[in-house]
Amino acid sequence: MISWQLPQSERPTLPPMPIDPKLLDILCCPVSKQPVFPLSEEKLAAVNAAIATGQVTQANDTVVEAPLGEGLITKNKQRIYRIDDGIPVMLEEESIAVEQIEGL
Repeated sequence: MISWQLPQSERPTLPPMPIDPKLLDILCCPVSKQPVFPLSEEKLAAVNAAIATGQVTQANDTVVEAPLGEGLITKNKQRIYRIDDGIPVMLEEESIAVEQIEGL
């Protein structure tokens, strides 16, 4: 069976693809217009620890249930955007307010 025919839970896990630096140069927060930068491993761990408590919500008040594999944070450190399969999800309603996460 070809991997794309398998259920999502049975597909092989691939390492995250790095974001093209040219893309990072043009990406900005749709709300504040601040540039965004990749979360460091340390900050990503802090975000995922907070998500694990079940108290982190997106801007649309939906609880974030799955840990982030990668993320982008705004220069002013106010919002986090997840990256899915190497693609930044730059939707305001799916952003995470940094104020919810202790230590960032």
